[in-house]
Amino acid sequence: MQNHELEQVIKNADRAINDEDFDHLMEFYSEEATLVVKPGKFAKGKEEIRRAFIAIAEYFNHSLIVNQEKMAIIETGDTALVAAKARLSANQDDSEFSMERTATYVFKKDSIGTWRCIIDNSYGAEIIEVIGESCRIWWLFIFFR
Repeated sequence: MQNHELEQVIKNADRAINDEDFDHLMEFYSEEATLVVKPGKFAKGKEEIRRAFIAIAEYFNHSLIVNQEKMAIIETGDTALVAAKARLSANQDDSEFSMERTATYVFKKDSIGTWRCIIDNSYGAEIIEVIGESCRIWWLFIFFR
């Protein structure tokens, strides 16, 4: 089975993250993309995403290494869903976040046929707990007010 072209796109994006080449990294995103910075916190648009990656690099003392170990890609038309086993490593022992994740990404081809990330969720299903809890709190607020 032949590798999907998105596998190389994602490897190149990982390399840009590892090298802290955030100008090059922004080429992988659509203008209106959303990045899950951490469960419950999102960056929207390239400028916010760029700032988020700078903050993430600082959080990990400029030692973050990202690698996708396995990927499954489901494509339909100009849209693709990617599920990936993401492994993060850094010279930091006290991160509150998992360093091994099943990430989910959504890509869309632009008008010239280039794949651009529109949703970057390295936490995958982990976001359900945080988003689900905030929805329960909102429902309780409305119901009991």
